[in-house]
Amino acid sequence: MCTTCGCGSDAVTIDGADVHAGHGPAHQHEHGHGHDDGHGHGHDDHHAHGHDHPHDHDHDHDHAPDRDHDHGHHHHDEPAPQRRTVSLEQDILSKNQLLAERNRGWFAGREVFAVNLMSSPGAGKTSILERTIRELRDTVPISVLEGDQATSADADRIRATGAAVVQINTGTGCHLDAHMVAHGIERLGLSRGSVLLIENVGNLVCPALFDLGEQARVVVVSVTEGDDKPLKYPHMFRAGHVLLINKLDLLPYVRFDVRRCIDHARQINPDLQVLLLSAETGEGMQAWYDFLSAQHARTGVPA
Repeated sequence: MCTTCGCGSDAVTIDGADVHAGHGPAHQHEHGHGHDDGHGHGHDDHHAHGHDHPHDHDHDHDHAPDRDHDHGHHHHDEPAPQRRTVSLEQDILSKNQLLAERNRGWFAGREVFAVNLMSSPGAGKTSILERTIRELRDTVPISVLEGDQATSADADRIRATGAAVVQINTGTGCHLDAHMVAHGIERLGLSRGSVLLIENVGNLVCPALFDLGEQARVVVVSVTEGDDKPLKYPHMFRAGHVLLINKLDLLPYVRFDVRRCIDHARQINPDLQVLLLSAETGEGMQAWYDFLSAQHARTGVPA
């Protein structure tokens, strides 16, 4: 289980195959998510853990934080549950960061420009990807990693555009992590100098905490969601390089103040680049294409 958010990732599949059944050679069996034995921290196959156990003697009983043990004494030196959780979270994030740096080096070595698209469910990430691929496929090779808890519906939509795509299903997990992405790119077979678009699981919280090795983080908000999202989910907007405000064609029918949303976002992140567009009508999409083309030309330089 991931203690950052409480999600579990032991049921992760990539294009239908269990991601933990056979680890890719790039990471030498290193992983930082949940296992059946209940440990939530990253470790290698030798189980050399980096944490200290609260007791030095051998015993065979449960470690419930507030439980009296069968041998009739209390362990007053056992740390509080909150303290143990923070340590576990730091271990998970540090392990993920190491794997993300490996991914980043892999992308740089092959001149692949990787983009992490994040949003709440239904903001229009897949629609943006579909139109982007169809309109740019003659100028730049684009591949996609699709992240969802279940089904291959979005991967099927991307596949219909002619782009190479790998579906990552996270099971109960609410975000992609660097380990999943590493396995995904092994299956994609990315060409040198291509663009990789990673559609993260729909969620405005946890994806902001997990670096995937991408060079640019793009946050998508639709006008149907309300203009207060940046203030409600500040970590996501602080982590982003670009904000796409999507579904402009619906502005006449919803209560959404574009200026207020931008102001709120820039209160959180003054350097955030903002683009207004509609994946449905194509309005404003050229600015998005220009961003991708410019960053692709620089290959690996963030926004």
